[in-house]
Amino acid sequence: MCGCWLSSRDCLTEERLLHIGRWSAGVPAAGSGGAGGIPLPDTGRMTWTATVRRAAAEALAVVFAVECAGCDAPDVELCDACRDALGGPPTRRVLADGLGVRSAVTFDGVPARVLRALKEEGRTGIARPLGAVLRDTWPAGVDAVPVAVPSSRASLRRRGFVPVELIARRAGWRCLPLLALARSTDDQRLLSSAGREENVAGAMTVRGGAAACVGSRAVMLLDDVVTTGATLSEAHRALRSVGIPVAGALTVASTPRRFG
Repeated sequence: MCGCWLSSRDCLTEERLLHIGRWSAGVPAAGSGGAGGIPLPDTGRMTWTATVRRAAAEALAVVFAVECAGCDAPDVELCDACRDALGGPPTRRVLADGLGVRSAVTFDGVPARVLRALKEEGRTGIARPLGAVLRDTWPAGVDAVPVAVPSSRASLRRRGFVPVELIARRAGWRCLPLLALARSTDDQRLLSSAGREENVAGAMTVRGGAAACVGSRAVMLLDDVVTTGATLSEAHRALRSVGIPVAGALTVASTPRRFG
């Protein structure tokens, strides 16, 4: 059994299946074809690969008990109905600082359960369908470098991985490690809207070496969920402070909740 942070079921899935149809996810020069300058995989091969993965996952479910992350249906990581619930046209909102955020789904019902299963239960196998819906939010014709918002050390220790980075990899994107936390922050989930802004204000900085890799291109910020937008706005501020243009932000979900 591997010694990584994945559960035994996910280790089997990752080790046996991820090598099938593996393709490069580098970030080539602008104008090379893919969304945001990112190469698109061969559609036919990806369809075949997805079929093989699903068949293998169903076979493994016979040995390792699993329930649907969205509805608890037995013997499937994510059932067809819950997979469909992750679809739909992206929604868009504009934060107070002018940053446009596109989100694939609303953080409620099935999407909320699926994201919690990934983030809190460590069910990394469902990062692939989440990556697919995130990929669909990339606006057509926008050439930018994908940059994930940084995770706190406490979150990394608790989970063993950074959810948004894993989802981005499953979308076929290689994020540039451009942002870093300059100081520790509290768990945003426990704070009010004003508290969230205060918690992350001035918390992010831009890595000098990574910034040189951007050149004249813009970046696209990535996060798993946007609630008040405080984290994305802080990332936006840090990038603008060193003159790096931001094309926008993408998230898997947008929460309907508002905090006072």
